[in-house]
Amino acid sequence: MIEIDALGPAGAYHARQRIPITALDGTEVGELGQVPALFVRRAIAAMRAAPTVPAAERFALMAKAAELFTTATIGGLDPEEYIRIVSTVSGVPQQVVRQSAEWVADVLRSQSDTLASAMPQGAVAEWSDERTREGAGVWVRKGEVFAVHAAGNTPAVHGLWPEALALGYKVVVRPSAREPFTAFRLVSALRMAGFPPATITLLPTDYAAADVIIAEADYAIVYGGQDVVDKYGTSSRVLTQGPGRSKILITADVDWRERIDVIADSVSHLGGTACTCTTGVLVEGDPEPVARALAERLERIPSLPADHPDAILTVQPLPTVTAIDEYLHEVAGTATPLLGGDTIVDELPSGGAVLRPAVHLVDTATAPQLGVELAFPCVWVGPWQPADGIAPLRDTLVLTAMTTRADLVDALLTEPTITNLYLGDNPTTWLRPGVPHDGYLAEFLMRCKGMIRSGI
Repeated sequence: MIEIDALGPAGAYHARQRIPITALDGTEVGELGQVPALFVRRAIAAMRAAPTVPAAERFALMAKAAELFTTATIGGLDPEEYIRIVSTVSGVPQQVVRQSAEWVADVLRSQSDTLASAMPQGAVAEWSDERTREGAGVWVRKGEVFAVHAAGNTPAVHGLWPEALALGYKVVVRPSAREPFTAFRLVSALRMAGFPPATITLLPTDYAAADVIIAEADYAIVYGGQDVVDKYGTSSRVLTQGPGRSKILITADVDWRERIDVIADSVSHLGGTACTCTTGVLVEGDPEPVARALAERLERIPSLPADHPDAILTVQPLPTVTAIDEYLHEVAGTATPLLGGDTIVDELPSGGAVLRPAVHLVDTATAPQLGVELAFPCVWVGPWQPADGIAPLRDTLVLTAMTTRADLVDALLTEPTITNLYLGDNPTTWLRPGVPHDGYLAEFLMRCKGMIRSGI
């Protein structure tokens, strides 16, 4: 039995209230403490009072934490045991967990370059910079405490918030109750590396106390579905990470046959669970040949237990997969199923069920299904014409445009609701440390303060 306690400003805290952590078959594998709202308030107050780690030290500590995160035994779990338990409770294939953990470590190591890229070119990082004698913008934090409401779909979601710690924020992480192991391991590694406990805390809570974390922090990032976006989207203090609705556009001047593997990988990477996974493909001309070729590629992916080294697809409890299947049939409406139309449920003898891919053909570029995102390889393919304009491509986290039309690229790049634009053969799931995801987090947390000095 693995017990995960809160990691407060004064050290570990064993809360009275505990909730079970269960494997896919319902077996209880651990317990997660739940701290009350009073503990949250006191913890964040202590974090505010704590000194900030000097900028010169933060990058070295994060590099050390990356090494600990990937190699150390933390909370009784060595790296392989950590990967196994995350896969056991979340259904994410072990190879996906391993890739995601390596990504988080790469992010930690790259923070110096990331912040250098994010800082405005004319700004300075320290008031003592000689340029402030003539007048300059000093890049400063807008607050002190940053809160993270983490998701449990893959460990890769923990690759964004370390940027706040690198900027000098004190960070409080509320882990996912479904998969708290990655958050615990990462926060522990950062503290082991030398970050003071009051600088980075882990506060697992119930939903009521979770709102207290948001209220007490200066800024926050929250993960979830459209309901989370609707709840927090109007707050200027909260950055929402909801459905990505990432898409691929293929224009008639490009041969899609040479790129079908890129398209399939964009749909199925990380088991289709990431917000960067493609959920919509729009094709200039007849979309059906693309949809059929894509269905053929995705159908080849085998159904395997999550601990199989070749597993790609996510495994979930049978009732969960059945419910997703029923919802898919409901929202599909008049869309034509080319894969997964009968069922996406593939029950495993070892327990649980695999979420099989689904491909549907829609009639228009404005079909409502193109706005539906589900946490498995589920893609909607439809027609697009230049007369449709860029309206069907709005509200997209990542758009891969397979086109040679410069005027179209210009229009897509300047569209505010398209967050990232990739061109050519790059999958929507491509990402590297230092490249913005939903903008740089620093854009949300920092500002330039005008300064001129003399006599000091």
